[in-house]
Amino acid sequence: MAMSKRVLLIGGTRFFGILLARRLIEAGHDVTVATRGRTPDPFGGAVRRITVDRRVRSGMQQAFARTGDYDVVYDQMCYSPPDAAISADVFTGRIGRYVMASTIEVYDACRGQILRPLIEADVDLDREPIELDYPWHSESVPEERYGTGKRQAEVYFHRYTELPVVAVRIAHVLAGPEDFTRRLASYVDAVREGRACRYSQADGKSSFISALGIARFMEWVGAGEFLGPVNAASDGPLDARELYIQVARLLGRPSRIEPVSERVRPSDLSPFDYPDPYVMSTGRARSLGYQFDSTGDWLDSVIRRHILAGVA
Repeated sequence: MAMSKRVLLIGGTRFFGILLARRLIEAGHDVTVATRGRTPDPFGGAVRRITVDRRVRSGMQQAFARTGDYDVVYDQMCYSPPDAAISADVFTGRIGRYVMASTIEVYDACRGQILRPLIEADVDLDREPIELDYPWHSESVPEERYGTGKRQAEVYFHRYTELPVVAVRIAHVLAGPEDFTRRLASYVDAVREGRACRYSQADGKSSFISALGIARFMEWVGAGEFLGPVNAASDGPLDARELYIQVARLLGRPSRIEPVSERVRPSDLSPFDYPDPYVMSTGRARSLGYQFDSTGDWLDSVIRRHILAGVA
């Protein structure tokens, strides 16, 4: 986005959303942040703010009735087909580009079935029925439905062609102590406490990206013209064993590794343990002109941030 644009960021007050917002502000764009207003943001007078629950259609319609059009909308809070339907209703004909934060978890049905790196076409957006009547907004929706909800949001956008949508399928994001999921922190805790890393197999690698890496890519996507799904991941997939060993090395502690012979469900042993390869290809992004960094470029610094936080 070389020239200044009107940008709407739905979400953006935590995790990589803060980094994306900062990059957009520093690039000189007119940024509006839409949230429920529950989490304070660090942007001061650099952004406009809209308080709205993006899951409520009437609230979204009212909030954006008189805001004018946007060049780019980044939606980090689209988790289900009803969310997608609300966006279609509110933004059709009013935006130049809609960038949805999707996830590697849209490929959950491919795990163990496709052992090569996963490409965007491995998710058949034409065949899956949309479960609009499922209680997606209920607090009781199980965590394992997360990937299904994201995939079905993509399906909705794929069939509703009047909105120019890019779905960025984000690899597992590794960040510092600000990461509320604490997935990487759990490996640091395990090494500190002398607990073993039990893993299913050394070939169960998966794709990762840093918080800054995905913020950079999302900014780049917003400036493009292509549509449809695109994978986002750093080069160099990792397995749970490798993560544990790297943490142990940086802590100066011995690595306690225990392979498990029986087949287990993904992440039962540790957050990123997979019994099968779960790696995304970034061939489409490369063909469009984007080159991702390598996990080796940033992993040590992220781990060290967790280590320092534990010392403080």
